[in-house]
Amino acid sequence: MEIREEFIEQAKHLTRNAEVLPGGIDELAVKLQHAHDTKTPLRIKLGMDPTRPDLHLGHTVVMRKLREFQNLGHQIVLIVGGATAMVGDPSGKSETRPALTKEQVEENAKSYFEQMSKVLDVSNAEVTNNADWLHKMSFTDLLKLSAQVTVAQMMTRDDFAKRYADGRPISIHEFFYPLMQAYDSVEIDSDIELGGTDQRFNTLLGRDIQSAYGKKYPQLVMLLPLLEGTDGVVKMSKTYPEHCISLTDSEVDMFGKLMSIPDNMISRYFSLLTDATKEELETIDKQIAEGSVNPRDIKIKLAYTITAEYHGEEGAKRGQDAFINICSNKGIPDDIEEISGMNSKGILDVLVELKFVASKGEAKRLIQGGGVKVDGEKITDMTYTFNIAESVILQAGKRKFAKLVK
Repeated sequence: MEIREEFIEQAKHLTRNAEVLPGGIDELAVKLQHAHDTKTPLRIKLGMDPTRPDLHLGHTVVMRKLREFQNLGHQIVLIVGGATAMVGDPSGKSETRPALTKEQVEENAKSYFEQMSKVLDVSNAEVTNNADWLHKMSFTDLLKLSAQVTVAQMMTRDDFAKRYADGRPISIHEFFYPLMQAYDSVEIDSDIELGGTDQRFNTLLGRDIQSAYGKKYPQLVMLLPLLEGTDGVVKMSKTYPEHCISLTDSEVDMFGKLMSIPDNMISRYFSLLTDATKEELETIDKQIAEGSVNPRDIKIKLAYTITAEYHGEEGAKRGQDAFINICSNKGIPDDIEEISGMNSKGILDVLVELKFVASKGEAKRLIQGGGVKVDGEKITDMTYTFNIAESVILQAGKRKFAKLVK
């Protein structure tokens, strides 16, 4: 089959920042051309286990790629992991992951779609729940599915192999997670499945299971990079809230967090989180390498661009003004709220009460990381108790402040 140039170019555009398996750009171009010629939109799968109520910028890397397919007229299929979330994805985990209840899944999924609508046209996506078919499977169906994969295949997964080598437990039910996710591809008849690079095994298994169940042209797999958090080292995750930028963050917090990324992450954030062209990225890299432009100025453009996407131009302007205001006041904003009633209370309780953190555990991690200050002095004592004579400035992280008064 001769592939026409327009679909080769389309495939090249779609594979920016992505790895396509197994056939790369050529196989993707064939699928795109066949979809066009037969007037049959490709079915693009994304499975989501709503383990937490909010999404972060790392999630949007895959969502932006979905939007590209959607803009070309293909059908986005969003699968809520009503069944898989109750097992827990073991990918990259060093221990068994806790399962969620049906109610938790439903509540988190609702929040997911509200946030995803900032990136995708969710109203035109096909939304389904894998509990609709996985919970109806008979024991015979389950045996048929599990017969398609050997234990040796499962143990090729890095996380399972490492845990086994280290003597850490692996529950049998964890083997079923990739099988369940793979069977989703059979049920929704996907042509392409998207995921992060940590989903390589799971998504490729979907291709194998489709073949086992008779699909002549099984799905391609498109893997997207995992975005580092604002420390530039660890994958962005709610486990590390100080380095995580949530879609639910205020415009001030989002702008400020983006300004805190290391200079060596500027180009990567532009590439994965904006529509910057190849030429624009090359210019940014050159400016940083040569020192011809202050990296802070480039970061301001980055922070404004991303904040505007989620909070609008006015929100981005407020975020930028707040950042400049904080910088001009040596890191302390001039409009912080005055709070009374905190005398004799412990630092952990105060941080939670002010909603600077979600839990005492998060407060402890923030203190351990040197992220809590009182009047500019780092707090290291978890039992620190406030004894306020007149007032003190409490700072949590780089952007949260309160003036505690007697």
